[in-house]
Amino acid sequence: MPIVTLTSDFGIRDSYVGAMKGALLEIDDALTLVDITHEIAPQDIAAGSHTLRHGTPTFPLGTVHLAVVDPGVGGKRRAIAIDDGRHRWVGPDNGLFSHVLNLPQIRIHELTNPGLHRQPVSPTFHGRDVFAPVAAHLARGLDINMTGRQIEDPIRLPMASCHFLDGTITGRIVHI
Repeated sequence: MPIVTLTSDFGIRDSYVGAMKGALLEIDDALTLVDITHEIAPQDIAAGSHTLRHGTPTFPLGTVHLAVVDPGVGGKRRAIAIDDGRHRWVGPDNGLFSHVLNLPQIRIHELTNPGLHRQPVSPTFHGRDVFAPVAAHLARGLDINMTGRQIEDPIRLPMASCHFLDGTITGRIVHI
């Protein structure tokens, strides 16, 4: 049974997570859906990337990871799918998948095939209308090449670092 994980900053107080799950199940009602979390701090891409890095490695070969932490929805950021040879990843091209981008032999595609999207596509809910349907199709075995053109320049978050100066450590805390 194909597995799709879900990670977002949507919270669980409204219908958004359910609508995304409905869009997945509309494509294939035999999917196994696993929530990693929907409690990423709003628009915190770095925390989302950290969560994916630590919450996804134990899933079986072929798992699709759908992640939406997307302050740029409705803007010019790209929608992408990534195949790392073990898992597939679907979501916004905003640095959320930075930890995957360092793996060898990854393939990254922009989601430009409208035949895979739910119509009409809302300008503010790509999680439901673009990412979820593509994730479901990939979980069913769709070749990533069918999602759209391959790209070579995904957005990467800067590497986390600490600086030591005069007995003081300066850095960014991503997760506690």
